[in-house]
Amino acid sequence: MTQNLQKNKQNINRRDSDVNRNRPALHARRQDFDSRQNILQLSVVVPMLNEEESLPELTKQILMGIQTAAIENYEIIFIDDGSSDNSFKILKELKEENKRIHCIRFRRNYGKSAALAAGFQKAKGKYVITMDADLQDDPNEIPNLLNKLKEGYDLVSGWKKKRYDPISKTIPSKLFNYTTSLMSGVRLHDFNCGLKGYRSEVVKNLQVYGEMHRYLPALAHFDGFKVTEIPVQHHPRKYGITKFGLSRFVYGFLDLLTVLVTAKYMKRPLHFFGAIGTIFTLLGFITNVVLTLQWFMGEKNLSNRPLLQLGIALIIVGIQFISLGLLGELLVKHHMQNNKNIYSISESF
Repeated sequence: MTQNLQKNKQNINRRDSDVNRNRPALHARRQDFDSRQNILQLSVVVPMLNEEESLPELTKQILMGIQTAAIENYEIIFIDDGSSDNSFKILKELKEENKRIHCIRFRRNYGKSAALAAGFQKAKGKYVITMDADLQDDPNEIPNLLNKLKEGYDLVSGWKKKRYDPISKTIPSKLFNYTTSLMSGVRLHDFNCGLKGYRSEVVKNLQVYGEMHRYLPALAHFDGFKVTEIPVQHHPRKYGITKFGLSRFVYGFLDLLTVLVTAKYMKRPLHFFGAIGTIFTLLGFITNVVLTLQWFMGEKNLSNRPLLQLGIALIIVGIQFISLGLLGELLVKHHMQNNKNIYSISESF
């Protein structure tokens, strides 16, 4: 019996070895099949604002990156986020040269999250690559992102290991990334890198609004997708000026709280508000019990004790938080009764 078990184990190991050895061939075969069926293999989504000088050069670099990755069926989607220069005119000229180039133009500036949301909605590729339009992200990283996705990951984030930005951006960015990694549980060095790779099911499931583009890896992780990162090349800004100021870091931390609360407690608000309310109520109750015992023993007079008012205030605030949680539970229950498909499903058979 022991010999049979050993034989079976050897056969399984041999089979696993054959599968791993043939995996690149399987990927190549699948890619050829997609090409024959005219299935879009790749969508490159580029949000942009006033980048007229960099667009021709960026487009050439993207096409070279796609060619290096041996992708035949692709599309490039530019999202013009309310540019006031000649960016849209240049995109029209690029469209005449290559029909695979598309553009969505906003009437005004809505922000990067809105631009990505519009691009994700339009993207039809099996894989989606995003990058900024300022030539700081390197399109030659496209093959590396795709190779990492083919290893089984759902989202691959770029890590600008060596950055060419002023110290006024790098130091706050390191603090921001460290805090986000610690609070979200997603171990990444660079959440805000524009260069990312996604499987199509990820971008179709993510809800991007406000300034949530900074937290796409965390949002994907909370939805159960596999997230990783790879080091990518970063370049100094060649044209124009940065579109982001220091205020983005302040808003970024506020958005982080939104992500954590909505992602972790969206379907159980009482756990969040109830926990805070319970702590406040207990603190207020303990404070008032201690004061009452001192009064009974004749040690203190309650008429001139501000702690008594503080204890009562803590109890009132605590009850209000618990009430908010209960109201939230009622709303969630109503929402779930009317919307059955609210969970991220990986497979079904």
